[in-house]
Amino acid sequence: MKIEQIYTGCLAQGAYFIVSNGEAAVIDPLREVNPYIRKAEQTGAQIRYVFETHFHADFVSGHLDLSEKTGAPIIYGPGAKTGFEAHIAKDKEEFQLGNVTIQVLHTPGHTLESTCYLLLDENRKPIALFSGDTLFIGDVGRPDLAQKCDLTMDDLAGMLFDSLREKIMPLPDDVIVYPAHGAGSACGKNMSKETSDTLGNQKRFNYALRADMTKEEFIKEVTAGLTEPPQYFPKNVKMNRDGYERIDDVLERGDQAFSAEAFEAKANETGALILDTRSAGDFAKGFVPNSINIGIQGSFAPWVGALIPDLKQELLIITEPGKEEEVITRLARVGYDHTIGYLDGGFKSWADAGKEVDSIMSISAGEFESDFENGALEIIDVRKPDEFNAGHIEGAKNLPLDYINDLMQEFPKDQKLYIHCAGGYRSMIAASILKSRGIDDVVNIEGGYGAVSKTNVPVLQVS
Repeated sequence: MKIEQIYTGCLAQGAYFIVSNGEAAVIDPLREVNPYIRKAEQTGAQIRYVFETHFHADFVSGHLDLSEKTGAPIIYGPGAKTGFEAHIAKDKEEFQLGNVTIQVLHTPGHTLESTCYLLLDENRKPIALFSGDTLFIGDVGRPDLAQKCDLTMDDLAGMLFDSLREKIMPLPDDVIVYPAHGAGSACGKNMSKETSDTLGNQKRFNYALRADMTKEEFIKEVTAGLTEPPQYFPKNVKMNRDGYERIDDVLERGDQAFSAEAFEAKANETGALILDTRSAGDFAKGFVPNSINIGIQGSFAPWVGALIPDLKQELLIITEPGKEEEVITRLARVGYDHTIGYLDGGFKSWADAGKEVDSIMSISAGEFESDFENGALEIIDVRKPDEFNAGHIEGAKNLPLDYINDLMQEFPKDQKLYIHCAGGYRSMIAASILKSRGIDDVVNIEGGYGAVSKTNVPVLQVS
């Protein structure tokens, strides 16, 4: 028997591939499913089951394509209602996989259908718990993503408290916990960077598993400090619940190479959003006018989901040559299925064709220090409020990137804007959005607050 965790850093997501005696199961697969099929072929195993811990909010799962390509049934926990054929398991129902057994543990709280899967060895000894978004390393799933008219966030938090104490905490301490997410995911608050741990350690160090904690204390702590979830979350839930287009069709539609002339014509014809996925530094030097920069080297898919409101928005992409399929795939992971092509040869082909090019002034922290000393500046900090409160440039205005679509009226249009984040990734995204909407006098501060804080520019903290 072998357990493989397949971790995708940009989504902070863990999928699992379990093999025993020629049979395999996949838990919480990503949208692109061929890697799981190849793993099965390489190990000489047949994929028997596709298990889903819940209707994921932060990514589109690959359950439909994987089931279609392998014939393996899709398994959900009690209470799940799907728009496609699936096996809705009962609590404590068991599935034989080679010499091992996978047992269903219904653990509502994060969502109503949330389910953990307990792996039992050939002697029925509990070995591993695939805990989905019910239990993370150092945290638990947020209880505010599945509220209904008759259930409040506190109601769901109370269910989560019961699930943890009745289904998970009684398990042996040496059981390995394998969650669906790690640090960086918006599905929890304070997840560890570790992606697995023993249940015993979690009982000692996870605040939500304290033995002396009352339900009232749990509800208060688990609901405190929750930020607004990204706007694409409910849309991904709907796709996971109701169904979606085949990933192969999405890739085929997006895999259309356009010359500079054809790319320009396609953009004008369709009104597609031009998404440039190069690094912030390369983008600043030159880009197609009105394009938006979200670099694939950062948290690409979550930022796309947070900043492009319409999942059906047609997209034309610009990326480093050879990265086109990766970008199309990563867009599809969060439900953006309508990429309609890319600029053949990347931005260089656009410049070589003599097309109009735009740019963004980008200055060092030292240059910013000089400008700061010479007079009052309009400084825009696009970090999150808690980052801003922990320390910010004197006189800076906090307009978080997460909410830029709602905050456009707050950006002064008649002054030069000095924009920064923590290191430069988010500020270039913000600058590109502002430029695309007619706010042209923007300056990006390279290195962000991290670099500025090392200069003599005064910084403040919110007490």
